[in-house]
Amino acid sequence: MSAKARGPLHSLRGRLLLFVLASILLAGLGLGITTYRGALRDADALFDMHLQQMAHTLRGSTLLGSNADGDFGEEGYDVFVQIWGPDGTQVFRSARAELPPQAVLGFSDATVGGTRYRVYSLQTPLQTVQIAQDMDARQARARGLALRATLPLALMAPLLMLAVGWIITRSLAPVQRMQREVAGRADDDLSPLSMQGLPDEVRPLVQELNLLFERVDNAFDAQRNFVADAAHELRSPLTALKLQAESLRRAADDASREQATVRLQQGIDRSIRLVGQLLALARQESASMPPDDPSQTVDLEALVAEAIAAVLPQAQQRQIDLGLAESVPATVQGQPAALHILLGNLLDNAVKYTPVDGRIDVTLSLEADAPVLRVEDSGPGIPEADRERAFDRFYRAADAGASGSGLGLAIVQAIAQRHGATVRLGKSDRLGGLKVSVSFPAAAPSAA
Repeated sequence: MSAKARGPLHSLRGRLLLFVLASILLAGLGLGITTYRGALRDADALFDMHLQQMAHTLRGSTLLGSNADGDFGEEGYDVFVQIWGPDGTQVFRSARAELPPQAVLGFSDATVGGTRYRVYSLQTPLQTVQIAQDMDARQARARGLALRATLPLALMAPLLMLAVGWIITRSLAPVQRMQREVAGRADDDLSPLSMQGLPDEVRPLVQELNLLFERVDNAFDAQRNFVADAAHELRSPLTALKLQAESLRRAADDASREQATVRLQQGIDRSIRLVGQLLALARQESASMPPDDPSQTVDLEALVAEAIAAVLPQAQQRQIDLGLAESVPATVQGQPAALHILLGNLLDNAVKYTPVDGRIDVTLSLEADAPVLRVEDSGPGIPEADRERAFDRFYRAADAGASGSGLGLAIVQAIAQRHGATVRLGKSDRLGGLKVSVSFPAAAPSAA
């Protein structure tokens, strides 16, 4: 599913914009409502104070002595006045207004002739003053003041949303640049991604991607080298098979034909073994765990016994004394089939290079609770100068006395690395030949 099909909520930029802008909108709406209601309360208190001040002003005015209707304060304020003398006689009343006939001291609300009034009355020894204001006009004026108070907020909220949107877009620009850079790369371009200008939250991801690119690049290099080496190594046995088949075709008698057939079968067996070794090496050097060989607890002692039993016929055919010299119960966490291949290659090499009537000792011991497997033989061994290169693919010493593919120790090394083990080559002090030591990691303590 594409990014457009998934919708904006699957986009980091979309989520940030949605949540932040929604937060600004809700906060602005709440603040606007609060400001509007506060402005209404303030305007109401201001108008009440205005009525009270007007009443106190009229208390000392010469108007109090007039005995006629008049217009006072109507224009602009919708304020109406009534004044009574000390005997209750009305001495002044604003024109065009029906006011309450009686005064209630202080503030009060009254409705006269369908018109609502806010009234303030003040009594002195000489007169009673009543100031009334039309509530509809008062509230309309209060709403106008409240709207003017909230207008700056209403104008700032969209501007703030635009500013936040621009900031988020600019902040995510390096990520979008990185996305364009990766999208525009060639299939074989595994060079590191530039981290210049990236935010700290994205840097760990890009660092891990660069490490992944490096691992994939190394794996590709190893595979390319492997294919090149395999093609080179397969050319020789296939050429030999072709020559042997040609020799079989040209055989003049049954004896020559039989000899050519035997050589051809031996060549086919060597080719089959080489291809099997190549497949085993490719399998063990792959990064993923084979699904048909999951990791589990492996009984090394039983596995060693099985591996010895598998190569024992070859050893007996060459009259080689092959046996388990020392063994202790030991387990490792790993892949049984892969560990069987490791032991099989070590023993096969030992049988192949040990002379007739020779000896091969296998020992399994514990050193600091870590299993150590050793295979020692009485063969010629490997010179110290060549031991490091012995793990290279297709490497065989110039004075090797037996035929082989040069993949055995490379396979052993690959399987050991997969299991966290180390392989060391040395000279056997007891038998005089090669000693191969495989040190496994100590088993983790089991939970109580």
